[in-house]
Amino acid sequence: MKNIVILISGRGSNMEALIAARDAGNLPVNIAAVISNRPDAQGLEIAAKAGIATHFIDHKAFAGREAFDAALAECIDQFAPDLVVLAGFMRILTERFVGHYEGRLMNIHPSLLPSFPGLHTHQRALEEGVRIHGCTVHFVTPTLDHGPVIIQAAIPVLDGDSEDDLAARILLQEHKIYPLAVRWFAEGRLRLEHGRVRLAAALNDRAALISPEPVVTVLENP
Repeated sequence: MKNIVILISGRGSNMEALIAARDAGNLPVNIAAVISNRPDAQGLEIAAKAGIATHFIDHKAFAGREAFDAALAECIDQFAPDLVVLAGFMRILTERFVGHYEGRLMNIHPSLLPSFPGLHTHQRALEEGVRIHGCTVHFVTPTLDHGPVIIQAAIPVLDGDSEDDLAARILLQEHKIYPLAVRWFAEGRLRLEHGRVRLAAALNDRAALISPEPVVTVLENP
């Protein structure tokens, strides 16, 4: 069974979705630890109640990103993770840190990347008048909110939608696709090839084919 470590900065609702999927028997992983850069992160208490080891490393106690990332990596590596999962971890990671976990560092972003990297994605989507918006699970690279796409979920932008409307509907989809992406990793079904993700068929499928494109789920109804 694969070991994963989850990084959070706040409540960690995607962390909760992963824990729920594990408890339901839909995610064959050992969540070895949850680590936050904020000692007051609500998700630490939630994880502890679920029987998961928790740690916090306050980024404010370090002189710069390099020093913090080095301490964070040291803490993570104590748990020998096969995968590190960013679940609302609000820190820009250094190139050295990302390189250390290359191919085993996963993130979810509330937009259909490469559109709207960074913050305020829902506001920007509304300002641009897009008709389709969504979320993306991807492997992390040194470029912010960039990297090979694993899975995306898309929803229509409805007339009269506010930022909060979009955020709430997209969060529901995040909670569906993040456990699925982590499950694919745990099952050994994800392969990086020339900077793109290939998804192998499940082992019990007769035709063990590799999909030529990252998976995109388009949800017609919000």
